[in-house]
Amino acid sequence: MDRERSGTVKPLGPKVVALGGGHGLYASLSALRRVTDRLTAVVTVADDGGSSGRLRRELGVLPPGDLRMALAALCGDDEWGQTWRDVVQHRFRSEGDLKDHAVGNLLIVALWELLGGDAPGSTVAGLDWVGRLLGAHGRVLPMAAVPMDIVAQVRGADPARPDEISQVKGQVACASTPGAVLGVSLVPADPPACPETLSAVEDADWVVFGPGSWFTSVLPHLKVPALARALTSSRARRVVALNLAPQPGETDDFSPQAHLEVLQAHAPDLRVDVVLADAEVVDDPGALDKAVQALGGRLVLAEVAADDGSPRHEPARLAQAFVQIFSE
Repeated sequence: MDRERSGTVKPLGPKVVALGGGHGLYASLSALRRVTDRLTAVVTVADDGGSSGRLRRELGVLPPGDLRMALAALCGDDEWGQTWRDVVQHRFRSEGDLKDHAVGNLLIVALWELLGGDAPGSTVAGLDWVGRLLGAHGRVLPMAAVPMDIVAQVRGADPARPDEISQVKGQVACASTPGAVLGVSLVPADPPACPETLSAVEDADWVVFGPGSWFTSVLPHLKVPALARALTSSRARRVVALNLAPQPGETDDFSPQAHLEVLQAHAPDLRVDVVLADAEVVDDPGALDKAVQALGGRLVLAEVAADDGSPRHEPARLAQAFVQIFSE
């Protein structure tokens, strides 16, 4: 596909690695693909619900759902990109075994099987093949080479015991648990990182964290030891894009600065260069700026929210904010 003719990508921009999963990563990739043609998405692989969870349990594969969403976000705005984005996102409507399976999930898993299942490199090769089919403006990689589970430390998971701290296992359970999530860890605790992911981080000019579900999509990257070391030692500059609203079930009542405090607690050695937030949702800019400075960075306030009032980033506005950040 002629990317320059599509008018959606600026060739030879900075090398950018965006980390996350689900709808938050979809938002950042939808913006970043308009900014640079050297874009890599690094995706969480801990989903245990829905179509992804079913395929993971039945076939022992990485959960493909967040990988699929990242690939869909990288589709262009032309007819080819829009058509294939809709195809891979389509879910079957039935009462049988295919109910709610996403076409893209099945396509990804089929390629993994055809390319050798557990053979080294087959996971990344399968994702690259799907990306070629979609004409994706960037590459999608898993954050680790094996599926994993998220374990959250939660205060008050049992409403009858509001002060008790307990563990909740599984991404779906962690995202929907009552009580306050204090931190997360992974099972296995030292999963093998994807070699291509480590190379992308080491070679990046910029690394983007967020937006997204803080405890189940953003912070897990920092709990993969080899990936965490790469993120802290990389020469890349680091941007944190904050959410527009707390995540129900994960970060209820969190202020913007509380997100940064949790990030620092999970990765004390991580230096942050820029924190991007929407001015309209920051009630105390001074407190947020103080939290940003504690991470070694500077605060950028910009209008990045959609006009419909939903806690959703507008891709064009978010892209413009990234352009400003990357150029300074």
